[in-house]
Amino acid sequence: MRLDYLDLTCTDPSRNLAMEQHVFDALPRDRAYFMLWQNDNAIIIGKHQNTLAEINEPYVRAHGIRVVRRLSGGGAVYHDLGNLNFTFITDAGDTAKLDFRLFCLPIVRTLEGFGVHAEVNGRNDITIDGKKFSGNSQYLRQGRVMHHGTILFDSDLSVVADALRVDESKLRAKGVRSVRSRVTNVRPYLPDGVTLAEFRAALLQNILRETPGSAYVPTPADEAAVDALCAERYGTYDWNYGASPECTLLRRARIEGCGTVEAYLTIERGVIVRLAFRGDFFSIDEPETLADRFLGLRLEPEQLRSALREVDVSRCFVGMTDEAFLSLLIGESEEA
Repeated sequence: MRLDYLDLTCTDPSRNLAMEQHVFDALPRDRAYFMLWQNDNAIIIGKHQNTLAEINEPYVRAHGIRVVRRLSGGGAVYHDLGNLNFTFITDAGDTAKLDFRLFCLPIVRTLEGFGVHAEVNGRNDITIDGKKFSGNSQYLRQGRVMHHGTILFDSDLSVVADALRVDESKLRAKGVRSVRSRVTNVRPYLPDGVTLAEFRAALLQNILRETPGSAYVPTPADEAAVDALCAERYGTYDWNYGASPECTLLRRARIEGCGTVEAYLTIERGVIVRLAFRGDFFSIDEPETLADRFLGLRLEPEQLRSALREVDVSRCFVGMTDEAFLSLLIGESEEA
């Protein structure tokens, strides 16, 4: 089968995922496609995951990390410019039982060319010395498969840990949870001086050696279709957060002059559907009257702040300020 490849320079996660879908859905099906791409400062959520259950939301918001949902299942991953992503799109054959190894082995062979021994382990991981550097997932529809994976080349692993860290004792969620593994970058195992650009070029060269092909340059019509997908799906809150199973979040803080307050938030399709409070605080008015104002809102500072207009929070939580209350709901409060 003929191979077309796209070596993309865009680092916008919404646009790159939209380009993936466009290639999968709209380009000629008489050939296979291989894509190389990078996202800058993003978390990519699996199709069946609850976004708020996967991310450290206050950290993500403070560091301007984009959150985008992909078409395939599997777990959440962090992308920065030290990470390289690859995609294969081709016929799936007669069976829906897909072989991850088929698409992972070119990565292994490329590393062998640099003298690095890597292995395909488990269901969808590639490892070096038992440490994961590549996670992979697949999307199957109408006899075609999209296989995409990450390669941690020189990513900031401290950000990976912080951005995806969620306190399991404070959350109950439906949906597929990510499995955290020991991870590593590839760069420490490579000969000194090998850059990501050189590794990227070597990977593409190896792919073309095994399956000769030519570059595909997106047309203006392709770019317009990708713009539309960004606007309709990958750039929207409804897709990236709203297309989530139900989850319950527990926010807890001890606030000076008020006491300990626990907020139990049930989130469904990205909006608050239930909110209840517990704690050792005092109140003049029942907190439930305040909780009702937040139902149907997104867990975003702007929307939450708007619900507090013309409301005296301290009547429901004596000694509580508006900002302390918002920090509690958003998850920025620290328990004393």
